[in-house]
Amino acid sequence: MKATWCKYLLDFRFTAITSRERMRQKDTYFIKLCNSGAEEIFGLGEAGLFRGLSCDDRPDYEEKLSEVCRDIDRYAANTALLADYPSIRFGLETAMRDLQNGGRRIIFPSKWTAGESALTINGLVWMGDRELMRERIALKLADGFSCVKIKIGGINFDEELELLKFIREEAPDIQLRLDANGAFRPDEAIGKLNQLARFDIHSIEQPIRAGQWEAMHTLCHESPIPIALDEELIGINDREGKIRMLDAIRPAYIILKPTLTGGFEASEEWIALAGERNCGWWATSALESNIGLNAIAQWVATLNPSLPQGLGTGQLYHNNIPSPLTLHSEKLSYSPDGKWTIPELEWK
Repeated sequence: MKATWCKYLLDFRFTAITSRERMRQKDTYFIKLCNSGAEEIFGLGEAGLFRGLSCDDRPDYEEKLSEVCRDIDRYAANTALLADYPSIRFGLETAMRDLQNGGRRIIFPSKWTAGESALTINGLVWMGDRELMRERIALKLADGFSCVKIKIGGINFDEELELLKFIREEAPDIQLRLDANGAFRPDEAIGKLNQLARFDIHSIEQPIRAGQWEAMHTLCHESPIPIALDEELIGINDREGKIRMLDAIRPAYIILKPTLTGGFEASEEWIALAGERNCGWWATSALESNIGLNAIAQWVATLNPSLPQGLGTGQLYHNNIPSPLTLHSEKLSYSPDGKWTIPELEWK
């Protein structure tokens, strides 16, 4: 088997703002696999390094990619060797499955890839000033989303409360998810959660920064809003560590980002361990291109999820990879007659 990689710079259509940062561009990497002598058929995976957040955001990242490609048979036989490089592991798992299925970008064949079903996703509203967020919220409601996720923690808290009041007036029955990206201090979090609870919130992601297990356990016990863990999962790459964290915090939900949680096998281990503790889950993308988004969506479709998923980021970029993924209102589908258009890339 032969493996190569390349870097690809994704350009946002707007300034993407969280409580942590402002982004106009994002680096990502593609891994290409083929069998020797048959290079026209290849598997493609995305190692979607998320700078500042991925546990594998390390100076030797590209060196590791080169090492994996040089010794591809060894890593393909045991992807667990990449436990400390979860985005590379995810990209390699995707490329391997793609190649096994004929290099058609079909990672997990199912009724979804046959165009016979659709995935319900939440509408994501990015941070901005009050008027911009109000405009974005109104668009999501007009598009017919039954579940909307709002990123909070980036503007004045009282203004965020006003926005939530506006949503409830416009759409009293919509499901509301919040994502604080760790914006609250532990000593203020319960007070803010009590204020947010007035608006019938489904859940809130990561109200305080990751790594504060005792404080997060207390919040999970006292919060009027169910708490979902997101960043808390990053960097916990072994089964024992997952068990310790889940038992210490006891969240209502966990959120799987396969790029950050080590691919499909590692994410399914999280789901199994959470289920043993009556903890729910949903999956989200982590700002991947359509290569990564496609893989995550195909994986999720095989799990028959009961909750809306966070998979609507395919329209973020000017230069995304054209794909058969289609979004109609809150339904993400795969068109089996659609085409993938892979640009000319410089492989290493």
